[in-house]
Amino acid sequence: MVLPAGKHSASLIFLHGSGDSGQGLRQWIKHVLTQDLAFPHIKIIYPTAPSRFKISNDCPEHLESVDEMCQVLADVIDDEVKSGIKKNRILVGGFSMGGCMAMHLAYRKHQDVAGVFALSSFLNKTSAVYQALQKTDGVLPELFQCHGTADELVLYSWAEETNSVLQSLGVSTQFHSFPGVHHDMSKTELEKLKAWILSKLPGDMERQNE
Repeated sequence: MVLPAGKHSASLIFLHGSGDSGQGLRQWIKHVLTQDLAFPHIKIIYPTAPSRFKISNDCPEHLESVDEMCQVLADVIDDEVKSGIKKNRILVGGFSMGGCMAMHLAYRKHQDVAGVFALSSFLNKTSAVYQALQKTDGVLPELFQCHGTADELVLYSWAEETNSVLQSLGVSTQFHSFPGVHHDMSKTELEKLKAWILSKLPGDMERQNE
């Protein structure tokens, strides 16, 4: 994890994709940004998940493993809340399967988090997330989504479809496409993500000016 330089007033849970680890994701981001993703007031947590299943937008979700991971992540959220961080000061997101996991976690179980981000991610056509959202009518966390148009593993069209279905179910979304980017993270994308994170989790200085 990356601890905040100043007073810890918000937390970010960043989930890795298939075949990676929390530490691997942190190093990858550091490599792309040429520095750690870090904020004066936000603690960043990189949990490691067990390896997952086939990636396709029309094969059924392996809900058992998704729900097991949701439980592990619910414990991570609980630990943050116990340490004094409010739920609306916690963001969840991830890359590829990590982003899919974050959408399950927030939209099915924790609709009171500050926001969700999904990089190079998608939900499949009959996702349990869609079913859960059909039954809710409260305010939902905003989704920040980024996708490379040249992604050959998670197709760009899958991401677009996920975005439009979520919008139709009441989720406000931001969708950024990155021409020529494969199943990868770009510096521009991570800079955009940083700005969005700060808009959702402003520090004390920014909050005083509101």
